[in-house]
Amino acid sequence: MERRDFIRLSVVGAAAGIAAPAIATAETAKAVTADVFYTKDAPGRWSGKVATHLPNIKIAKEGSKVNIEIITAHEMKGYEHYIVKHVLLDKDYQFLNERMFNPMEDKAAVSNFTLEGYSGTLYALSMCNKHDLWLNAVEV
Repeated sequence: MERRDFIRLSVVGAAAGIAAPAIATAETAKAVTADVFYTKDAPGRWSGKVATHLPNIKIAKEGSKVNIEIITAHEMKGYEHYIVKHVLLDKDYQFLNERMFNPMEDKAAVSNFTLEGYSGTLYALSMCNKHDLWLNAVEV
């Protein structure tokens, strides 16, 4: 391969690598993330773990405040097997808040959050140190 051809192909390849992510649509992004987490309807290789790994979301409204409780019915067996954290995301999958758990002190995976004037879909993620990341959603 001649030097000019190599340089031209390198520039085209680099440009494609930069432009490709910008071209991706929101639907493409959501399709890709579906391989990153598990859900009730798509538990993947962890089909027997839904009951103890899927985060359950409870909503209570008080005026303009939205109180959110996330519970994952999972044992906290020290660092051997535990829920690492809960993450709260908005309707656009943007980070709102999180709670990290200390498996030596926390007896249950329970998180409480309060949002002011929120409406729409809320997503909760529950991360297990052995059985990956789980997603659930609720409408507010």
